[in-house]
Amino acid sequence: MNIKLIAVGKTDDRNLISLTDTYIQRLGFYVNFNFEIIPDIKNVKNLSETQQKEKEGELILKKIAPTDVLILLDENGKQFSSEGFADELQKHMNSGVKQLVFVIGGPYGFSGAVYSKSRGKLSLSKMTFSHQMIRLFFVEQLYRGFTILRNEPYHHR
Repeated sequence: MNIKLIAVGKTDDRNLISLTDTYIQRLGFYVNFNFEIIPDIKNVKNLSETQQKEKEGELILKKIAPTDVLILLDENGKQFSSEGFADELQKHMNSGVKQLVFVIGGPYGFSGAVYSKSRGKLSLSKMTFSHQMIRLFFVEQLYRGFTILRNEPYHHR
């Protein structure tokens, strides 16, 4: 199985980039992982929230293949413990999914078209975090999930 993370907008904080890259590199030992950034929409001042979500949604959907399983990182999504998330990953691997795609949307969330294409929503917390920090938290939890599945000691540190 391949896993792809798509995120809208770039991160300026070098520390967050470095930490995220560390976990992306570690993930390479467990799964074929790809991280794609969709550039920020230009001239957003002239767009309504809905228009911005629609433009971002078009760019997101261009990166999704018909056979991909799309999961949205959404504040209203299902929450898991780390072990529960690892179990979900295992279920997707067992089901023969070729590519599992997770998406971190823009500041206003996702368009209706993206929601309708998704197969689920995942929430990392009831708290609100910046989109830049969620990237780090998600790749760390993805890495943690694979170490749990392999019964490695990382999870217990």
